[in-house]
This record gives sequence, C-alpha cells and structure tokens, in this order.
Amino acid sequence: MILAAGKPLLEWVLEWLKANGVSNIVIGVAYRKEKIMDYFGDGKRFGVTISYSNHTVEGGTSQGFRLAIERYVCDELFLAMNGDELVDVNVPRLAEFHRANGGIATIAVGPLRSPYGLVEIKGRDVIGFQEKPVLRSHYVSIGTYMFSRSILDYLPETGDVERTTFPKLVSMQKLKAYIHEGFWATVNTVKDLEDVEEELRRRQK
Repeated sequence: MILAAGKPLLEWVLEWLKANGVSNIVIGVAYRKEKIMDYFGDGKRFGVTISYSNHTVEGGTSQGFRLAIERYVCDELFLAMNGDELVDVNVPRLAEFHRANGGIATIAVGPLRSPYGLVEIKGRDVIGFQEKPVLRSHYVSIGTYMFSRSILDYLPETGDVERTTFPKLVSMQKLKAYIHEGFWATVNTVKDLEDVEEELRRRQK
C-alpha cells in the first residue's frame, strides 16, 4: 500500500495486469490485510475481479502461493508474482515462452543493475568510472513467474519458493528463465521509491 506517484504500488500492478488481459486476480493477504481489502474491494472499481487468499506471515511465499492456487485457481497455466514488484513484462509473450520450453515454472529475469558506481582500474591507476551500470553478465529474478498447475506438487507447507520449490525444479531442468529487457523495479528503500516515482511519472506524460 506504499504510495508511488499518487497510487498504491499494488494499484499500479493491477493496471498492468488489466492491460495485459489478466482480469481474474487473487491477492494473497496476511499482514495488514484489512487495509488492502478495504481499498481494493472486489476489484470492480479497477475493472478486474479480485479474490483474497489468507495465509500466515510465517508460512512464507510457498504457503501463500499454494493456498491461493488451491482455493481459487483452476487454470492449467497462470501468472504469479510478488506484490511489491513493478514490471512491464508482456504477459502473453511470457506465457508463450513457458509453453514452448516445457517448464513447470518460468522466472522472468532482468540484468543486474548495480547499486554502486564501478571504478575501472589498470594496475594501480584509475582509468574511468561507470555510474551504476547494468551488468548483463548477471541476471536477477524480477518477482514475476508463469506457473503450470503441477507446481502444486512442489510447494511445501511453509518456506519460500526461492529456497524450496525452485531448487527442486532446477534439479529436474523444469525451471526456465525468460529474459526481460524492459522496466522492472523492487521497492525496498526510500531511494527505490524515488526512482520508481520518477519512472512512473515519465510514463504518464
């Protein structure tokens, strides 16, 4: 519910989902769930349909995803994501990639953006600087996933999918990576929020 450019982050997420043809949405709620549910309601005000799946904070993302899927998701293929991520991934293309590559789960990944400026050296001499470069030799998860329904067989009662489910799928060669070169952002700090607001306002012009 943190505000970015005048709207809660989750509202920006809903607008992106709607623009990508996703209208049936399940929101996993735990901490301060009443505030989220009161604001978004059944989703009609935003042109979507929202259901809420209650889980525990201690259960982690694995419990959250598992309960939401078991309670509300009937589709064989569906999008899943973290609620604090902003992305402009093309969902139909992500789904097409997932189907074509035979994974149980596909992670959208982006090149690592260094939070630090890099110093270029030769011997003991500084020969240049790179201000917070994009490191295309390394990729990070951008918190957006495409799941096949069989993911349920690999979601434990508790824990985080990154530490439980995904390593199992890696060992089976059933975890795929979709490279996203567009916008993505995670809001963990005040500086992150400032950067996100600047980007959102630029996109509104």
